[in-house]
Amino acid sequence: MLMAIRIATWNVNSIRARLANVLDWLKSQQPDVLLLQEIKCQDEDFPVLEIGACGYSAVVCGQKSYNGVAILSRHPMSDIRRGLPGDGSDVQARYVEATVAGFRVASLYLPNGNPAPGDKYDYKLAWMRRLLGHAATLLHAGQPLVLAGDYNVCPTDDDVFDPVRWRDDALCRPESRALFRALLNLGLTEAFRALHPEKGRYTFWDYQAGAWPRDEGLRIDHLLLSPQAADRMLACDIDKGPRGRDKASDHTPVWVDLA
Repeated sequence: MLMAIRIATWNVNSIRARLANVLDWLKSQQPDVLLLQEIKCQDEDFPVLEIGACGYSAVVCGQKSYNGVAILSRHPMSDIRRGLPGDGSDVQARYVEATVAGFRVASLYLPNGNPAPGDKYDYKLAWMRRLLGHAATLLHAGQPLVLAGDYNVCPTDDDVFDPVRWRDDALCRPESRALFRALLNLGLTEAFRALHPEKGRYTFWDYQAGAWPRDEGLRIDHLLLSPQAADRMLACDIDKGPRGRDKASDHTPVWVDLA
């Protein structure tokens, strides 16, 4: 029987507001690594004791009220990096990476970019270009890599319930999609799509206008794998269960099993 490591990503939309749901999911699913986005708290306010009671250590890159990312792991973590290189003036907490069980893993929260066009969209595209440069560096190192999180990009029209309505949104604009494709063209594999070609599978449903019960969603949370990681992929899927819970995040977890 092959031994596997399960790595999951989840935009929790405030760790303190969703803590009960996160703890329940950790206990029931027991991923080896959980990459969190939008924790919306400073490092010192992250619930390390509660997370630790479930058997996980945490590396946190947070800020007050907005953004924030973290890596939870049942295994030791080393070589920790907080912040995406390439712009020393960028103070938004959107990126953290570490080595876990022989894998280089990163949790990222890519800027939303709306309204587009505009300054926020310019920031999104600049951030994606920085990510492109850093991903190339990580790939050159040759270590199995999982670059995962809330990318705030629907890669194709198959990943949005109403492509016409969303056509001009920052998540679907051609410039966003082109930079996402450029990431894949470096040699990264988008884990879910590699195993699931079907349309209509989503990771995000807005709180407004009954999007969840009508399954009017977007697929914007992705796990990108280096060739060394993709060769080990055993399974990948979206777990819709947490989105249907009380006080749910508007995102739901995506996981990959790697030999």
